[in-house]
Parts: sequence; C-alpha cells; structure tokens
Amino acid sequence: MSVRRLADASVQPASFAFNKANTAAAKQWIAKYPKGREQSAIIPLLMLAQEQEGWVTKAAIEAISDMLGMPRIRGLEVATFYTQYQLNPVGTRAHIQVCGTTPCMLRGSEALMDVCRSKIHHDQFHTNDKGTLSWEEVECLGACVNAPMVMIFKDTFEDLTPERLAEIIDLYEAGKGATVKPGPQNGRTGSEPATGLTTLKSEKAILKSTRDKEAKAAAKAAREAAAAAPAAAPAAVVSQAPAAPAPSAPVGPSKSSKPKTDAPETSPALKTPSPVKVSPATEKAASVRAPRHSAANANLASPEVEGVSKPRSGPTIKAEPASAFKSPETKQPAAKTAKPSLEDKNRPAGIERPATVDDLKLISGVGPKIESTLHSLGIYTFAQVAAWKKAEREWVDGYLNFRGRIERDDWVKQAKALAKGGVAEYIRVFGKKPV
Repeated sequence: MSVRRLADASVQPASFAFNKANTAAAKQWIAKYPKGREQSAIIPLLMLAQEQEGWVTKAAIEAISDMLGMPRIRGLEVATFYTQYQLNPVGTRAHIQVCGTTPCMLRGSEALMDVCRSKIHHDQFHTNDKGTLSWEEVECLGACVNAPMVMIFKDTFEDLTPERLAEIIDLYEAGKGATVKPGPQNGRTGSEPATGLTTLKSEKAILKSTRDKEAKAAAKAAREAAAAAPAAAPAAVVSQAPAAPAPSAPVGPSKSSKPKTDAPETSPALKTPSPVKVSPATEKAASVRAPRHSAANANLASPEVEGVSKPRSGPTIKAEPASAFKSPETKQPAAKTAKPSLEDKNRPAGIERPATVDDLKLISGVGPKIESTLHSLGIYTFAQVAAWKKAEREWVDGYLNFRGRIERDDWVKQAKALAKGGVAEYIRVFGKKPV
C-alpha cells in the first residue's frame, strides 16, 4: 500500500468549520449512530469536508475529531488510510479520476491518461497552471462493461475516447462542467450491448400481468369463435370428422432419477414446512446403499473411456511435460552472477573524497547503503555520475546487482540536472522534487 501523507504545511489552512448546510448534514449523520458510537460518523463527515473544501485539510481532520470526541490521531488514521480522501489540493473545477484496472486498460485507458498528461499536468496529483484541474489513476470504479471511464466528483463518464475526454476537460475548464451529461458518451443506454439489445426486447416474457392479460384475451377470442361456428355452418352439412382430442394435462416431472437415500439433501422429512413426517430410521430403511467399489468392474471400462490398456494396479504418476507452466514461486532461483572485477577497465574512475560531497541520495534509486557503496568506489559528486558512459553504467549496475535499474531510473539524466542547478533544476526538468 502506498504511503499517504498530509499536504505540506505551507498550503494548509489555519482553521476549518462546516458551513451552515454541512453543519446540519453533519448533525444528521451523527444522529444515525447509537449513543456512544458517534465516532463511526467520521467517514461521512470527512467526505462532507472534502466536498466543501475540495480536499481534506489537517484542520478539517482535527476539527471533525474534536466534534466526535475522538483522539486526533484516530482521525488522521482514517483520513490517511482511505484513498477516497484527497490529502492535497486538487483542481478547483475538476479532479479527474481515470480508471486503470484491467477492463479499462484493455479498452484504452492509457490513452485517456495521456490526454490528462497533455491537458492538465504530466504527473498525477498536480494541478494545471491555473489550479483548476488535476487528475489521478485509480483502481476499479465499477463501470467495467462501459470501459474505459473516468469519474469527476460523483459522476462517471463512460465509453470514452481520447477526443471526447479532451472535450469534457475543456468544458470543465471553462466552468461548463454541469452541461456534460454523465454516463455513456457513445449513445448507448445503461450497460446494454454497444450494438443494441438482442434479447428481452419485450416485457411480454417478463411481466406476469402482461402474460395474464394476453391469456385472458386469447381465451375470450376462443369462446367467441366457438359460439359463432355453429351458426355459420350450413344446417344440412354436418362434418363427420372426428373431434380433436382434448388437450391432456401437463405431465409432471419424473422422479425416476431421484436417488433413494437418507442424505439430508434429498430427505423430504427435512423440508420446512414438510408434508411428509417420517423418522430417520424409516427414511434410512427405505434408502438404497451405494454400490461398493469394485476394482474388477472398474477395469472393465473400455480404453477409450479410461485411457488405459491394462488393469489398474495403483496410481500412475505421469512425467510432467517440459513446457508445463510453473508458478514463479516454484521456480528455482537463478544463479547469482559474479560481481565485475574492481580492476575492470570499464569501472568508473574514482576521485579522492572532496571537502564537500554531493548528496547522492537525491538521485531516485540511491539510498544510504548504495551511497556508501558509491563512496567506496570513489564516486562523490553528481558530475561523476552524469559523465558515466554505457559501459561504465553497466559495470556499476552489475556491481550493485541492480539488473538494469540504473537505466530504468535514468541516473545520468537525474545527475545532470542536479549537477547543473540542484533541486530547482531537477524540479524544472522532472516536474517534481527528488525523492
């Protein structure tokens, strides 16, 4: 689970108070819980605070905790646990939550995130220049049938294309978000098939009232037809055709396959309410025992059925095919590769420890232990890391047993930015503080 922290103190308001409408709503929520259990209302009260302020501030958490008579640390635990609470300022006009779970990902949610990156900010939880829009990737929002989709406030917008999402973002940016109709954006109704309904097009087979009306109308028409038939027929001509046989009553289901057993699943004496009242002994006496296992009879099965050509003499363990899938947990760990030699020509050149060393931990992927290892190799400055060639990066990667981590985290680009202008240059290049 990701670590969730409160926003920086520089953006936290000094105090919080519910407005008049939300104060009344908060009292209603608290009254729903039994006496002594009022603290359970913290979840809906935090949501009220978020709807009022746009995000959950530290002052709001503390004020709500005091209102419910609970320790403030308990309120902080709730607010930092549930991801529905925004702990940092979000867009004042819209905070767009893009579903990135499997159905939406297969239907193009990555393209929707690219739209957010281009129109709002490259990184999640960052507002645009005006502070009106922000976005984040979230887990399943429950509209998988209409994937891909996003949620803005309490509304979902489904069946999206990148172009349609761009239009919606522009409308919210212009303050016209209320004009956008939530739900599917491709014209479909609810979660019906995209090509339209193929079944249940009529309520005839669903509503009993409809079926009853049709049955009464058909019976009335049949009676009227039967009454009119003798009058219309000539008196001298009498049909000698045999009368049609009366329809027989429907045949009930056969019980021939129902086993005779005293098992609770089939005992009529255990049904509630049961018209049959018998003792377990009587039920057991009427039961038929299951046939005893016979290996001789089992061996009479044809090879096509059993897949064997000779009588069984015990369990047969077949050799596992070489291509059989094995879960990662059952696979043998790969042999560790030996560290490259310290005398290797590709080892980066080290220097004597300078009077002032750079904080290499500012490079993402470098912790205290890795920094200590780099110091032992004579690496003390950002400029040294920024100057590494490919062969040198591969040597360090192998020495640290990183398996490509240096390239994935792009240490060289990070080091160049830090060497050029420190943290300020890093923020300018990457759009965030080094972590």
